[in-house]
Amino acid sequence: MKALHFGAGNIGRGFIGKLLADAGISVTFADVNETVVNALIERKEYNVKVVGAESVTEKVSNVTAINSTSPEVVKLIAETDLLTTAVGPTVLNIISKTVADGIVLRLKNGNAAPLNIIACENMVRGTSQFKEAVFKHLDESIKAEVEEKVGFVDSAVDRIVPPVEAGETDPLAVTVETFSEWIVDETQFKGDIPAIPGMEKTDNLMAFVERKLFTLNTGHLITAYLGVLAGHETIKDSIEDDAIRADVKAAMQESGAVLISRYDFDPAAHAAYIEKILGRFANPYLRDEVERVGRQPIRKLSANDRLIKPLNGTLEYNLPNDHLIKGIAAAFLFKCDEDPQAVELQAMFAKEGLKATLAHYSGLDINCDEIARVEAMYDTLKAAQ
Repeated sequence: MKALHFGAGNIGRGFIGKLLADAGISVTFADVNETVVNALIERKEYNVKVVGAESVTEKVSNVTAINSTSPEVVKLIAETDLLTTAVGPTVLNIISKTVADGIVLRLKNGNAAPLNIIACENMVRGTSQFKEAVFKHLDESIKAEVEEKVGFVDSAVDRIVPPVEAGETDPLAVTVETFSEWIVDETQFKGDIPAIPGMEKTDNLMAFVERKLFTLNTGHLITAYLGVLAGHETIKDSIEDDAIRADVKAAMQESGAVLISRYDFDPAAHAAYIEKILGRFANPYLRDEVERVGRQPIRKLSANDRLIKPLNGTLEYNLPNDHLIKGIAAAFLFKCDEDPQAVELQAMFAKEGLKATLAHYSGLDINCDEIARVEAMYDTLKAAQ
């Protein structure tokens, strides 16, 4: 079996690409980073440091790479069995034309084997969104055939993969935590579902998508924003601050109450899941900087992301949300000159004020009680600095 994976960054090599290669699948990475691409072509293997209670190094073999801008990528799409991505929402749109061209060539060549595409991104139904982008580049006359032969499979992915350690010179070096979770919607595959250890199948994906979004992503981001305010540099340092841990845990319990109401999750099991996430944040082998986690605040304040979506859930089920409100307020105190979204958010905040800015990016009603409470909490946090 052959797989083409877009994105040879840390998540691509350390998570999805590793699982595919470990399953005996021949993996080609597609990326624009020539240094990484050339190293993969030359070595055809790399090492992954897996850290948890202890640190071990695992070798990933049977891999190669190609520059994702090369015309040869289209030919590979026409021949591959599985296409996966770990590139982020912006790049997904960029590669949609290439993927569409590959599908067209596949049909032209008479390749009747099913192709399954899985966008492994921190997005809700990211593959379905990618499908929309791909279909914009397809002629109406072939869309029905594509629907029949190409599976666009949504997934939920969860693994903390921090940036490479300072001073590391190997372009293929990557460190990941022991825990990983890759859950796919089994109802969306075409043909047989590949047997990949570490890829779990479900017919109720949204429950797992929101469990991860409302717990890991919500907790991770609030830890970062509160950590910045407290002067901490890393997620580990932040979550080991008792005051921050209490706030983060309480926010995760608020978002968890939404999941319990919506999906009938077992309360004790979800409480254990929260504790596992908190433990992952404190992993001594992972240097996960709060500034990195806090970046792209505009995306993270959108209606379907990790702060506002659980908040809306608390409103739907009439549940407490004080700590989610605090996390949202802390986002407005996050400043990073190297992050265009942080700069844009602060610029609009300075010009229009918090209420208008939050309403604009979140979709919340500017006159709602929640926005007023966020503004009041912002003033409290600001005064405490």
